[in-house]
Amino acid sequence: MDTNHSIITIEANVHAPVEKVWEYWTVPAHITKWNNASDEWHTPYAENDLKAGGKFVSRMEAKDGSFGFDFGGIYDEVRTHEFISYKLEDGRKVQITFIAEENDTKVVEVFEAETANPIEMQQEGWQAILDNFKKHAEQQ
Repeated sequence: MDTNHSIITIEANVHAPVEKVWEYWTVPAHITKWNNASDEWHTPYAENDLKAGGKFVSRMEAKDGSFGFDFGGIYDEVRTHEFISYKLEDGRKVQITFIAEENDTKVVEVFEAETANPIEMQQEGWQAILDNFKKHAEQQ
């Protein structure tokens, strides 16, 4: 991680086995169902080449069409059912650890904050997306 950026950590305990959590986290058909921080947003498109050097992108848009952006980057490391690290297009690094705990999975996400928005806002936004993922994975 880069010491020029503040580091933010978020986590969730998902009541689902790690194999299912991994699939829901990485398969585009699932990503488009959970990758939003609020009901006003959605992800109409996702692409994921899950391997070191592989690229990913998710199109995030306001449902009213007022704003949208591509969230993407390149994977540095992928260890199935355990760990993902990637670099965002702006160079910031993200690490996600999946910890199997019997039939539950702890998901810990560590990322370098950007400088345009307050840290609290970034933490709340990323946590809201992670909470939405947890809800999606547990409903299925």
